[in-house]
Amino acid sequence: MEALLIIDMQIGSFQTTRFEAEKVIENINFLSTFFRKTDKPVIFIQHDGTKENFLVYGKDEWCILPSLIQDSNDYYIEKEANDCFYKTRLESLLQKLDIQKLYICGCATDFCINATVHGALVRDYDITVIKDGHTTADRPTLKAEQIIDFHNWLWASLTPTKHAIEVKTTHEILTQ
Repeated sequence: MEALLIIDMQIGSFQTTRFEAEKVIENINFLSTFFRKTDKPVIFIQHDGTKENFLVYGKDEWCILPSLIQDSNDYYIEKEANDCFYKTRLESLLQKLDIQKLYICGCATDFCINATVHGALVRDYDITVIKDGHTTADRPTLKAEQIIDFHNWLWASLTPTKHAIEVKTTHEILTQ
């Protein structure tokens, strides 16, 4: 079975300008609608940054972006580290749902997306990263677009463990 992971698409994450944010949100909405129509789980991951006083649990900044489509059958998981697997119930939920393949999207490419891709890789999940479904901000040494392009290349080029990581566009996934 397959699942869509939507990582850190929270109000507070977008207080900083994110690269092509509107397009990423639109693509995630297309994907989540597709997953729901095909009876595949949609899992929202929310960062609880209470320790850092950012993305504080329960405050507006912690909430999922209102422009993202949500459904009463979606799953929600809180995390406190970049890797969505670290000290969360994500892995047990995936096992309970018999998920072997993950489609990963969200924010931020160079932090929580990258850490979760690696976390899933070492747990032998079959992974597809949504090429046009993740975003980040400019950093001191690189522009956001460069970071996104680099990570898309990196993930597709990693030596596979059990499965090679696929990097596909929203259109490729919706038409496969």
